[in-house]
Amino acid sequence: MPKTSARLLSLLSLLQARRDWPGQLLAERLEVSPRTVRRDVDRLRELGYPIAAIKGPDGGYRLGAGMELPPLLFDDDQAVALAVALQTAAVTGAGIEEAAVRALSTVRQVMPARLRHRVDALQVTAVDGAGTRPNPQVAPGVLLTLSAAVRAREVLRFDYVPVSPPGTAAHADATAPRRVQPQHLVTRGGRWYLVAWDLDRDDWRTFRVDRITPRTPTGPRFTPRELPGGDVAAFVAGRFQGSDGTGGRPCHGEVILDLPASVVSTYTRDGVVEELGPDRCRLVLGAWSWPGLAASIGRFDADIEVIGPRELKDAFAHLARRYARAAADGPAEPTTPPPSR
Repeated sequence: MPKTSARLLSLLSLLQARRDWPGQLLAERLEVSPRTVRRDVDRLRELGYPIAAIKGPDGGYRLGAGMELPPLLFDDDQAVALAVALQTAAVTGAGIEEAAVRALSTVRQVMPARLRHRVDALQVTAVDGAGTRPNPQVAPGVLLTLSAAVRAREVLRFDYVPVSPPGTAAHADATAPRRVQPQHLVTRGGRWYLVAWDLDRDDWRTFRVDRITPRTPTGPRFTPRELPGGDVAAFVAGRFQGSDGTGGRPCHGEVILDLPASVVSTYTRDGVVEELGPDRCRLVLGAWSWPGLAASIGRFDADIEVIGPRELKDAFAHLARRYARAAADGPAEPTTPPPSR
């Protein structure tokens, strides 16, 4: 990098670190003359950085907010994208949390007012999640709309594409317009989720943002509710672990598998694995339903001993009958699954 360009970057970094800088102090920090500092400030101004001269005995400089973004940095959409990336950088595991906060403050400082308002409204909670999977794209406008509703505490109406098959009662119910009190906009494992109180179902719900189509206008203002447990990260993580949102798991079972604990723990992120021998371990796991829990345990290619509860044994029997019919010839006959709790 040319010496002058490197010095310009150092000068810009110093100007961003504090509100006012005496010219002589800048010269000492950069190891150049005050005249060189004045020339470098002029170069930064030519690039679009709003640097004001401070009058006084010592003189000095101040980096302010500009009328437009410096042309060699970012356009409006890129600036918003950068703000989102910096807010979610805390879950990368790379030890850059503090640097991301400082970088966001630096970028925000030189943004025009219209962009600062958009970025300030985009409050994101980053929750660490596992898994590598293709993630659907979410339109930035949808994120901004949802975040604005969260920030303004306004009832949100939207259409939602469910996961239930078309033609089923669950699909028809899920596709009805939703009315919610949006509480948190969350990113987990590369996907976006809206945590909200569903006004029609009178319960907490977590919605995939890529399946949301907001309706306008928004509804009346509301008073935020207290999230179960009080922590949004723990609440969302618990939902993916089979929690009911209060810390307990709706369906919680214990089995013994004829597999080494090292193998089972590799594929069990949310369970508890205890070694019982070189090829035997105990697994404690939770899920949303008993058949779902049995199916999750059944993916291990090993003999299974169910310790409890009885609902888990019934779920294994239910799946065994279903799998037997699937393997046999002829049409399958519907059965009633065991209760979900």
